[in-house]
Amino acid sequence: QVHLVESGGGLVQTGDSLRLSCAASARAFSDYNVAWFRQAPGKEREFVAAVSWAGDGTKYTDSVQGRFTIFRNNAINTVFLQMNNLQPEDTAVYYCAADLNWGRIVAKPEAWGQGTLVTVSS
Repeated sequence: QVHLVESGGGLVQTGDSLRLSCAASARAFSDYNVAWFRQAPGKEREFVAAVSWAGDGTKYTDSVQGRFTIFRNNAINTVFLQMNNLQPEDTAVYYCAADLNWGRIVAKPEAWGQGTLVTVSS
């Protein structure tokens, strides 16, 4: 089982950028597909972005396409989410998740981190 720890959240203003990190403690981390989800206050958790185990495949939800970029560095067991032009509606707890199966990574990944809070003020 892979253990995931998110970092990089904080309070920013509209239009600012932020980079989240997801560090994993697993020797086989490079075998895992990794995704970011988020949960805004009073809303259900939603998929944000995913990257394949090799880093050559990505997927984004429509609302962040063109603003967010997911990428990974398997040499340091870390996946990043670069978030640009942040908007108040991006305010949420962001969770990192991992799964060996690309088909599950968007819907029901097997491993989750504890989350990091991103707050975008207007």
